[in-house]
Amino acid sequence: MRHTWASRIRRSLLVAALLPLSLLLTGAPSAAVAPTPSVTGPVTGGNGAVVLQGTAFDLASVGYTQSEFFLSGNATSYVPTVPLDSDGRWQVTLASTAPYTTRIVVNRPADPARFNGTVVVEWLNVTGGRDVAPEWIYSHNELIREGYAWVGVSAQAVGANATKAADPVRYADLSHPGDSYSYDIYSQAGQAVRDSAATVLDGLSPRTVLADGESQSAFRLTTYINAIHPLVSVYDGFLVHSRRDTAAPLSQAPQEDIPTPAVVRFRTDLDAPVLTVQAENDLLSLGSLAARQDDTPRLRLWEVAGTSHGDAYLLIGPGDDGSGTAGLQGLNALLDPPTLTGCDTPMNAGQAHYVLDTAQYALNRWVTTGIPPARAPRLQVDSSGSAPAFVLDAHGNVQGGVRTPSVDVPVATLSGLGQSGESYCFLFGTTTPFAAEKLTALYPSHAAFVAKWSASTAKGAAQGFIRPADAAELMQAAANSAIGG
Repeated sequence: MRHTWASRIRRSLLVAALLPLSLLLTGAPSAAVAPTPSVTGPVTGGNGAVVLQGTAFDLASVGYTQSEFFLSGNATSYVPTVPLDSDGRWQVTLASTAPYTTRIVVNRPADPARFNGTVVVEWLNVTGGRDVAPEWIYSHNELIREGYAWVGVSAQAVGANATKAADPVRYADLSHPGDSYSYDIYSQAGQAVRDSAATVLDGLSPRTVLADGESQSAFRLTTYINAIHPLVSVYDGFLVHSRRDTAAPLSQAPQEDIPTPAVVRFRTDLDAPVLTVQAENDLLSLGSLAARQDDTPRLRLWEVAGTSHGDAYLLIGPGDDGSGTAGLQGLNALLDPPTLTGCDTPMNAGQAHYVLDTAQYALNRWVTTGIPPARAPRLQVDSSGSAPAFVLDAHGNVQGGVRTPSVDVPVATLSGLGQSGESYCFLFGTTTPFAAEKLTALYPSHAAFVAKWSASTAKGAAQGFIRPADAAELMQAAANSAIGG
């Protein structure tokens, strides 16, 4: 007979009534260690290339190397022992187990002396029906120049199955039992980085392991942080990028369907830092405004003005080799933004990737030194009407939040909202370039534009939201532009 999760809760409550006595006898329980999966590889064969949408330049040109491995083991699903509440203080227990084989992709410094000791483990995004590495795309410049290792995990069934379909020979061994097991698969991937570093990292010794995820992966990380991390403590810190108001299901078909509440906040008794980075449409289109939290000793929230859930850097970033040329490409995109096929207006060309570079740095520093990231003002929202709306400045850009030169020295109106068209167009925001007359009125000379842009960039760096190397790139882009006069 199949038991519902509600019946398990009733049984667990009876057990909980006896728990205080058991703790007196045995001491308080501590987080368990996640199982270490079997690691095989490096994976070769098939079409001879890793199947993953990430950066497109030769990693060897920046001193990095890429490899791929299979992870195999038995993964566990989870069920709650008490109802899941919005406060995120969830209590779960083990449910069923199933065998799995998935893959990880590893980008690391070719020279061991360049490794900074930190591994970023990204929950690969599958919203488009295949594995994509958006966090690697957005923040690879910071990761590469600082010597991080990066690991992308096919944690979900859609990604593993699409990868196998793309190269059936290379990935013949992949077998995913379903997304109810994705949380434990992600735990085991992090544990493999620690316990099997001789293989996974070719002998590099990791001191810190961080978790990353964007969009749907951020939804799942929200569930992971609240439910799974207290059980296993695999990851030392979390970067959650573009989450929504709720979280991913704890369990789903063909296992029990266990949705999470309509509004989910992060638990406030965390033992690992969480840095959340949100774009404009994450707040209003995806409803995360309802889940907005104050900063705590273990939680920071950065809401970034003039940004969208996805933006033009997803088109520029794959080719950005860190040489600095992408800075001018990004600035020019503000004046001539791209339009995605099927979408009605030019997409957002804001500068979220510079803030995400800083977020990687800030989270790692927080974990390794105890110095927290800068506190950020919230985006200004007017809630007096029938629906919340952003408070805009004279140029149509939102006020408040983390600021970049693109909104404080604007050449366009940037929004995370207003995009229409097919499928996921609403996630890509809009860019409305200023007319030539307005640009001339704002910046009567090229020198005037460069001076204002550089001052804004320096301010962002001083506040702790732009990395020095990125500040230099931004200033050089302004100097090389034709804006002003």
